[in-house]
Amino acid sequence: MASRSLRIGLLPGDGIGREVIPAGRLILETLSSILPHLSFTFTTLPAGYTTFQETGTALPPKTVETLRNECSAALFGAVSSPTKKVPGYSSPIVALRKQLDLYANVRPVKTVSTAPKPIDLVIVRENTEDLYVKEERTFDGPNGEGKVAEAIKRISQRASHRIATMAGDIALRRQTIRDSTGVKGMHSKPRVTITHKSNVLSQTDGLFRETARSALVSSPKFTSKIEIEEQIVDSMVYKLFRQPESYDVIVAPNLYGDILSDGAAALVGSLGVVPSANVGDGFVIGEPCHGSAPDIEGKGIANPIATIRSVGLMLEFLGEEEAAGRVEKAVEGSLVEGKVLSPDLGGKAGTVEVVEDVMRRLL
Repeated sequence: MASRSLRIGLLPGDGIGREVIPAGRLILETLSSILPHLSFTFTTLPAGYTTFQETGTALPPKTVETLRNECSAALFGAVSSPTKKVPGYSSPIVALRKQLDLYANVRPVKTVSTAPKPIDLVIVRENTEDLYVKEERTFDGPNGEGKVAEAIKRISQRASHRIATMAGDIALRRQTIRDSTGVKGMHSKPRVTITHKSNVLSQTDGLFRETARSALVSSPKFTSKIEIEEQIVDSMVYKLFRQPESYDVIVAPNLYGDILSDGAAALVGSLGVVPSANVGDGFVIGEPCHGSAPDIEGKGIANPIATIRSVGLMLEFLGEEEAAGRVEKAVEGSLVEGKVLSPDLGGKAGTVEVVEDVMRRLL
């Protein structure tokens, strides 16, 4: 196997991001010690609300330039976004998704194999538009009735087509993995569920629905290979919690995907175990789904599993399936044994202890 050296940008961000991203680096360093063909170098880059307070920008141009020109991929920790408007501030991860054209947020939601009710699904969220274009305005309403605020919800055919295509590709890849490992899936063939609210938002969500379905129906690589279904988003929430085992790959516009993926974390116990990857055609950023968690910052108890799994997901999209598989197997072993769990999972272990337990299982 040809040797490969990957340069990874590390963006700890805010809060517990500064505690879990070093865990991700340790996992990568451990992998390079056991996989002779694979090596990593690292560069730590500033981004986040703390960076904004120090420099006046949450995402320095140099950070983006370094990622684009020098890095193979990146890991992003967490960001502390204020709930009130702060002049000049905007989310750095949202900006990164736009500037690097990371148009898909991929979030696997998976229980351990020994769970009484196994769950294994992926939510594929469009990452670049919808209400997250952040084009808002506030103005005085008519007749002195007070202020009115409004926001643009932008849905494009291009973005909808490519996110549906990625969802289809992921569904096929998941089925290939199931077939090759002998693991029986919950469906006879891969399934993609298109989520929308076109019964109310007939123009925007209507375009998403029509384009996503067309992308999956008209492409020869998906024809007859993928089951396609649709779900109105409010019904989707209900059914996701009632019968999560029914779903394989869910594709959704930005806002619905954000809400569904965070909510789905409750199905597996904690945001601390749910990974994600921000994926484009030429770059990937692994990102744990949890926030900056200021209430536990500095206590050494942040759960690093979501970050470790995000490392595995990042490696998968880099084409390093063996390394990704090793990471998932090590995490699964740790969670199934259940002796080294962080407080959010009912245990007493600290961040370092959890990382060391996973590293031990990699060796």
